[in-house]
Amino acid sequence: MPKIIMSQHDSIRAVEWKDNHLVLLDQRKLPHNEQYVQLYSAEDTAEAIRNMVVRGAPAIGIAAAYAAAMAARKCYKQYPQDWRKRLSAEIDILQNSRPTAVNLMWALKRMCDLADTVEGDPEEPLLALAQQIHQDDINANYRMGELGSALIQPSHAVLTHCNTGSLATGGYGTALGVIRSAYSNGQIEHVYADETRPWWQGSRLTAWELVKDKIPAHLLCDGAAAHLMKQGKVSWVIVGSDRIAANGDVANKIGTYSLAVNARYHGVKFMVVAPTSTIDLATLSGDAIPIEERSQEEVLNVANQRIAAYHTQAWNPAFDVTPAALVDALVTEKGVILNPDAAKIAALMAA
Repeated sequence: MPKIIMSQHDSIRAVEWKDNHLVLLDQRKLPHNEQYVQLYSAEDTAEAIRNMVVRGAPAIGIAAAYAAAMAARKCYKQYPQDWRKRLSAEIDILQNSRPTAVNLMWALKRMCDLADTVEGDPEEPLLALAQQIHQDDINANYRMGELGSALIQPSHAVLTHCNTGSLATGGYGTALGVIRSAYSNGQIEHVYADETRPWWQGSRLTAWELVKDKIPAHLLCDGAAAHLMKQGKVSWVIVGSDRIAANGDVANKIGTYSLAVNARYHGVKFMVVAPTSTIDLATLSGDAIPIEERSQEEVLNVANQRIAAYHTQAWNPAFDVTPAALVDALVTEKGVILNPDAAKIAALMAA
């Protein structure tokens, strides 16, 4: 596929390869500081993934692919006769950095499959594959933007949750890519973005992307979404996904499930936008998706400032699962599935 030229509503890249190493925009510092982290090893990249320097399933997968290439370079230089065995240990470190996002495993499997066939120095072919994974993701996002926006009848606004834009992907975005396309085409005038507690991805990241690309938007508290829908102000809820089960159940940032329930009650359409690399046919239903539980300190504190009463405990699941029955449209780079189920997803993946 030819490289896509960035549009006027697509000015951000959070994952880049420069010279001989990985560069990540530190998403923990946004929106107030645009700082970049220079990474030279798989171990450092795994730590960056774990600590949310980079987040979003596609972006995590891309970062891990570059990290695998760096790991192969190191292993080959240090142990040229035994580099594959040494590489396996580095891959394990990357695989264990975040458990829910299936793109991480998908990207690392592709890198490992290629490594098994390489003769001689693995750096160049593995780096080429990582760069291809990156570019393919951007191309896929543009394609999903076209397909998803075609479902939206001209309306005032849409609602989104968490961050699904350039910061969460190789570039342009999944759900936010659809929103970018719909705004560029004049199909919507406005975007509402949930704050997305407890990491505030909507406030810190989605709002930052929308402002940077000059797309009109309002933030709202997560709990205000149902009231917004009742006002008739949005036609679609558009979200991404970290893993989609074979039956169409969708794991996404905590709060997505309640949006889907509220959308169905209020007659608002619900769209999930994700590349096919997010679909995990080995996971039969959402019940089998591992849900990451993060530190309670993320709920009890904001920016290291205690907001909860002392001695309070918190429950902090990072994701929830939305049943396929509540999804009106699943948009992938390979096509759109309306009212997804196991048979439709199997047919799409086999195509």
